[in-house]
Amino acid sequence: MNMKTALLCTGQGSQYVGMIQDLAEKYPPAKEKIELADKILGFEISNICFDGPAETLKETRYTQPALFLHSTVLIDLIKDKIEFSATAGHSIGEYAALYAAGVLSFEDALKLVALRGDLMFKAGEYAPGTMFAVIGAKEDKAIEDVCEKLTNPEKELYIVAANYNSPGQLVVSGSAQHLRDNVSEFKAAGGRIIKELPVSGAFHSPLMMPAKEKLEEAINKTEFKDAQIPVYANVSAKPLTKAAEIKEALILQLTSPVRWTQTMLAMKEAGLETYAEAGPGKVLQGLVKRTLSDVEILGFDKVEDIEKLDSFELL
Repeated sequence: MNMKTALLCTGQGSQYVGMIQDLAEKYPPAKEKIELADKILGFEISNICFDGPAETLKETRYTQPALFLHSTVLIDLIKDKIEFSATAGHSIGEYAALYAAGVLSFEDALKLVALRGDLMFKAGEYAPGTMFAVIGAKEDKAIEDVCEKLTNPEKELYIVAANYNSPGQLVVSGSAQHLRDNVSEFKAAGGRIIKELPVSGAFHSPLMMPAKEKLEEAINKTEFKDAQIPVYANVSAKPLTKAAEIKEALILQLTSPVRWTQTMLAMKEAGLETYAEAGPGKVLQGLVKRTLSDVEILGFDKVEDIEKLDSFELL
């Protein structure tokens, strides 16, 4: 079976206490990588992943390194068994995708991820924000129009479309109380389910500008290499391979929407037929299922998923 395969790297919200522990116990290279991450970070992210508590793991400054570590350990375990033709990561997952494509070293990527998580956590404390999933609206434009109507930069009130996750699922991000006060506006625009997400800030919105400046400085000081396989950027849903273009897209990512629906459609258009998620949970697998038809969907999270790999005939 000669099928072009896309590697998808998990985003925030999929973390769980106990994540990555079975991989560490089963595979010595995984254990070594996790110990290296503890050393690079200067704290034991391994303990937070293995033992929690959930409230600590849910803090953005810990969630993001945990997700990156889980995805990259899995990538190392499967990369010799599956040939990937392209990759993409959802928000923080984009850093694991860049590692998989050879753009960033493990250490450089992890340092950027840790800084990103810390800056986003602090930005959320400085300007309280939140995010809501708006599910069931027939058109994204109706939701975008509500966001535009409710945004008032002069009063520093922002609500923007943040994650285009799948057809009929758009996440909005913005000023916490202002967004909570205007849930009815999104229902009036066709949203059937409006659900607040357990996040510590208004990610992918102008409220992340304080974080963007320091992250941009760090990204510009980090070595980026040309990608070995195309990386579909969150900000444009376009495949990038040149280091300079990838760096620019990553800087924009923090305050720009994640165009995941558009990314999946672009990958399908490019002939990608198999989609493999590397990371905790099954969120991206679900989004592929709701967006694309006639494709194969795989997921890698635990030891059992790696052990099943030998039964797949993937090239």
